[in-house]
Amino acid sequence: MSEEAVLRERICLLAKSLYDRGLTHGSTGNISARTADGGLLVSPTGTSFGRLDPARLSRFDGHGRQIDGDAPTKEMPLHTAFYGTRASAGAVVHLHSCHSVALSMMPDVDPEDFLPPLTPYGIMQLGRVRLLPFFLPGDPAMGAAVRGLAGRRSAVVLAHHGPVVAGKDVEAACNAVEELEATARLALLTRGTNARVLSDGEVQAVVSKFDLEWDS
Repeated sequence: MSEEAVLRERICLLAKSLYDRGLTHGSTGNISARTADGGLLVSPTGTSFGRLDPARLSRFDGHGRQIDGDAPTKEMPLHTAFYGTRASAGAVVHLHSCHSVALSMMPDVDPEDFLPPLTPYGIMQLGRVRLLPFFLPGDPAMGAAVRGLAGRRSAVVLAHHGPVVAGKDVEAACNAVEELEATARLALLTRGTNARVLSDGEVQAVVSKFDLEWDS
């Protein structure tokens, strides 16, 4: 099996895992990954993460031209914005995960620092997460908003919509978006309980120990 065929199978396997565990639903969510030649494999528009066909993934060459597969997700601007601003991005995942969306609706969430520092793992896998405003689905302005971050964030949450996360490869991106959803769930579960969060010193200790990218 070729390297690209393996990647196609991996994208569909991971997407189905996310779907089967309720992290996205229906035909929501989209996923993409870099190919060895600098191109992209992208989930097609209107498809379900639970039923992606490896042979029908949208295929783009290194110049951004579609060369094979079905029409891509209408949210391609989100994906290309991350690839265009983060050299380390090898994959991008966007979900409509319930707890992340719910937390995005809370009036007192800090847009610059969407997730409270509840565990070291959100810091390790996500860094600071930016909450972006509401956009109509498919609006190219979503991509422009990500580009405006100039590569400083690997994860954002679209208000009333869901998280978008870039990772070094498709496994890393899926792991990180799951961590984002889990942390959002913890934030909602502990909301109003006066739960202790990690102190600034503890956060910096995690950042230093693991040599993390941390946009201050």
